[in-house]
Amino acid sequence: MKISIIIATYNAQKRLGRCLDSILSQKTDDVELIIIDGGSNDQTCSIIEDYKSIVDYSISEKDDGIYHAWNKGVKIAKGDWIMFLGADDCLTPGAIRKIMQYLSSINYYECDYVSAKINYLDEQGQLIKIIGKAWCWMEFRNKMTVAHVGSLHSRMFFNEIGLFDTNYKICADYELLMRKKENLRACFMNEVIASMEFGGVSLSTAAIYETLKICNTYSNNNLIVKLYLLIRKLSEFYFFLFRYRISRIFSIKQRELE
Repeated sequence: MKISIIIATYNAQKRLGRCLDSILSQKTDDVELIIIDGGSNDQTCSIIEDYKSIVDYSISEKDDGIYHAWNKGVKIAKGDWIMFLGADDCLTPGAIRKIMQYLSSINYYECDYVSAKINYLDEQGQLIKIIGKAWCWMEFRNKMTVAHVGSLHSRMFFNEIGLFDTNYKICADYELLMRKKENLRACFMNEVIASMEFGGVSLSTAAIYETLKICNTYSNNNLIVKLYLLIRKLSEFYFFLFRYRISRIFSIKQRELE
């Protein structure tokens, strides 16, 4: 069983080295590493060259965003399972070993998608919370409840439903999984396998509106449900930001006292 890890990059010099370091000591012959760069004009390509001993394929050319880059990677990938990492994401120590052990315990032909847990970190690398839960259609139909970072998609899944829809710029990963609706064959690995940092375009009102568009496309919600979901998602979003900012203030004050 082989895994392909696909990383899309664009001007990622600040974080890419850390991401690749997290893979360096874990990579085996059963792990293929693919980097699709969008034509960076910083030191990203030089960093990729520095790690050429573990990079199986890389290319740097202009693309139409992360999902276009991921689609390129999927077409190239040779793995039975395909994982996507952001250039600022990291695998946790021992993650690949745990993943391989888990994959050997399930029937490849009966699973489309495997998700796990991830560490959600602040800008200083401090843990905010652990996110990720088992997929459940009744929850997933209204919001992204699984942790996409480090999750695995079977090759057969892409063969069946196609690639990412590049019309979506923020939540195409959610739309991809929504296509099979309640028929998605999802598995859950109860392990923390990756870390991601707070922020980015996925934490924005634009992401909320795109998520709602996908929900309403696949769930056939009526107007009342649409309005309810909009209010709930915006409320959850702003409440999370409020809690985060309050916790940051207390953290800074605590460090000042020390």
